[in-house]
Parts: sequence; structure tokens; C-alpha cells
Amino acid sequence: MLEFKAIMIDKPPDLNFILGQSHFIKTTEDLYEVLVSSVPGIKFGLAFTEASGACKIRCEGNDEALKELASKNSLKLSCGHSFIIFIKEAYPINILNAIKDIPEVCNIYCATANPTEVVIAESPAGRGIMGVIDGLLPKGIEDAADITWRKHLLRKMGYKL
Repeated sequence: MLEFKAIMIDKPPDLNFILGQSHFIKTTEDLYEVLVSSVPGIKFGLAFTEASGACKIRCEGNDEALKELASKNSLKLSCGHSFIIFIKEAYPINILNAIKDIPEVCNIYCATANPTEVVIAESPAGRGIMGVIDGLLPKGIEDAADITWRKHLLRKMGYKL
């Protein structure tokens, strides 16, 4: 019997997170090292769910509230070999490529601050992530005012000249 569920990520509205899949217990330490070495001053909490052995949720970070948030969401998902990282004082764009370069990272499902539902499948063997619903439905195609707003936002954030 296979059952599909959509599980909402619990987080403050403006907090960014990254959800991914990895395959080895050293994921926890490798993610920690990449995060602290990629962005000075980054605050984060991460959780990695083992899918074999002790099947524990391994948690690290340098911000206790973010570690707790990662642990809580990881337990709520309960999908083996998945990880979730909550970040402050940085954006996913600052760390995403470094995370993808970690040898044991297999997949990134999303990197967002949007409301997010994780679509999972559950069988007698366990749970797995099928995909995500990231954000809201589109409300139309951007017009000239929307283009101006987008370009201004990117410059305000320091991503464009």
C-alpha cells in the first residue's frame, strides 16, 4: 500500500530554507563545514535523517532556534536520507552551489522562503520525498511595472549593479 501526503513546512514567513537528499551519515558535518565557510556571519540550523542503522535525526548548527526548527520539520517529514537547512544572515543563492558540490548530496528539492508543502509517499518500508509545492499560483504575466519592481529589488539586495 502506497499513500501520498502533502506536509507543510513550519517556519516564519521570511525565513529561507533548503530541502535536499543525501546518502551518508557524514552529511551533517559536511553541511556544517560548507555553511560556516561560505558566508561570514551566517546563522543556521540543519537536520539530516538517517535511513539505516540507528535511523536518527542528526542536528547541527550555530543557532539553537534554527536547529530546533530543523529538527522539528525533519521529524514531521520523517523521510530517510533527507536534510533541511534553515538560514539567516544569508540567502540560498550564497550557499547552494557549495551544498551541491558535497559528494554525498544527491538532490536539492527546493531553496526558498515561500510557503512550502513537501509531497511524500509512504509505504510499509518508510517515507520518501516525491517533490515540493513551492509558493503560490501565478497571478498573471509581468508587465512593465513588475519588471521595474523586480530589477529594483535585485539591485537593492546587491545582486545587480
